[in-house]
Amino acid sequence: MISASALSLLYPAEEIPGYPREAFLADLIGEAVADIRGCLDRGADSVQIDFTEGRLSLKLDPSGGLLDNFVSLNNRVLDHFSVEERARIGVHTCPGGDRDATHSASVDYAGLLPALFGLHAGRFYVQLASEPDSARVLDLIHRHVRPDQRVFTGVIDPINPVVETAEQVCDRVLMAARYLPLSQLGTTDDCGFSPFADDTSTSRDVAFAKIRARVEGTQLPSRQLTASG
Repeated sequence: MISASALSLLYPAEEIPGYPREAFLADLIGEAVADIRGCLDRGADSVQIDFTEGRLSLKLDPSGGLLDNFVSLNNRVLDHFSVEERARIGVHTCPGGDRDATHSASVDYAGLLPALFGLHAGRFYVQLASEPDSARVLDLIHRHVRPDQRVFTGVIDPINPVVETAEQVCDRVLMAARYLPLSQLGTTDDCGFSPFADDTSTSRDVAFAKIRARVEGTQLPSRQLTASG
């Protein structure tokens, strides 16, 4: 689901007569809570919040003030849920992927991750396969993730038309396992395969082949990691 912080940008710079910004935010938070709770109550294994604007906010405001405001607003949503419920709520971050273009890949993860793990969520889905130095990012994750949080590291790059092999995915999982305990580790795709206005650049066959590689590649090291960890 779209984050409350992204939707908060819909409110104009000038106050709407009779509907102040704080009233809008209160309504927005209420609707976000209702959406998440509705999914959980209907048996969803987890709910993922799209926080793509988190990394972008540092490009717009390198001071981190906008990012802090975004985190605070999303925590107002997350704080409506119990610890057990928050363990089923996740946050996705990436540098964008609309029309196979990124908006904030140049922004250093070092500026985002400390604030990201300040979100009161239990799961984090982090774009990583397309990062030029994934080991460095994994080290940053290791430094800032809390013991009660689980990280799903990106092992598939949806923008790259080349289909990853299961062996490539396996290598990425093994690398991530050097930085995170197995109880806190999962895998994911860097981003969706058909985001927003572009649903033609990646064919259905390629998308499913990449998903298959992720599933098979995640299974490959499971016996080795279980035995060692």
